[in-house]
Amino acid sequence: MSQRHKQIVYWTMFSHHSWQMYMGATCNGLCYVGSPNQSLDALERWAERQFPDYDLLQDDLQLKPYVSQFKQYLEKQRTSFELAIDLHGTTFQRSVWHVLSSIPYGQTMSYSEVAKHIQKPEATRAVSKAIGANPVLIAIPCHRVIGKNGGLTGYRGGLEMKTKLLQLEEGKGALVE
Repeated sequence: MSQRHKQIVYWTMFSHHSWQMYMGATCNGLCYVGSPNQSLDALERWAERQFPDYDLLQDDLQLKPYVSQFKQYLEKQRTSFELAIDLHGTTFQRSVWHVLSSIPYGQTMSYSEVAKHIQKPEATRAVSKAIGANPVLIAIPCHRVIGKNGGLTGYRGGLEMKTKLLQLEEGKGALVE
């Protein structure tokens, strides 16, 4: 009889100015970046949905490479990430997240443009839901997706965070006070 091994999700609290975000990683890569100032419960609920049997283990050292790259990004010392990402989602979600990852730093794309990129131009609502399910904020840059008219639309991290990330990438001042 084979013995099932628990999935370990290592976590840390990433702090940058007034933002505090929980980050999680498996041995395969970064798997979760929470919204600013959200509780650890959000990471626990996410892990429960993704893994039938898991343990959360705080390990700041394991997450240090991810924390370092996020800090560099938020301090305008990095425009892209070079880190392993362990994405968990449907095939459709992953195809959307792949398109998001291809949006260049400082540029945006509309939801309908993302739908066209995955060759499902009528699936704008489904694309929007897939973007909302992105578990790795910032590294998978869903903040770069805007409305067709150029307006800002929903964002799991909140519109204030989305605005500040876009301003950061446009070179319009500091990210947070």
